[in-house]
Amino acid sequence: MSKLYIARSPKLAARSLDGEMMIMSGADSTLYTLNKTATIIWQAADGKTSLQEIVEHRIVPEFEVEAGAALQDAEALARELAGHGILQVSEEPIPQPNSAAGEAR
Repeated sequence: MSKLYIARSPKLAARSLDGEMMIMSGADSTLYTLNKTATIIWQAADGKTSLQEIVEHRIVPEFEVEAGAALQDAEALARELAGHGILQVSEEPIPQPNSAAGEAR
């Protein structure tokens, strides 16, 4: 498995609600609700931190899961979210614009 980097799509509006992220696509106004795991991954998706690091430092301690299985699940989830335009996935770091990628708090 190659090292993956993930970044939030810049064309989204997002808000945290009870530990989950509500994300609205700027392309078609579709509303997505991310569960706790997906929320952790999405919040950590800065384009410069690898998915492996996110899993090791954020997912494994939070859910007390085995790192290898968690990484496989996280990669599948990241690719699914990328398919919806929520994340960008690359084998190299992803440069980010200076804005907060549409995140509202």
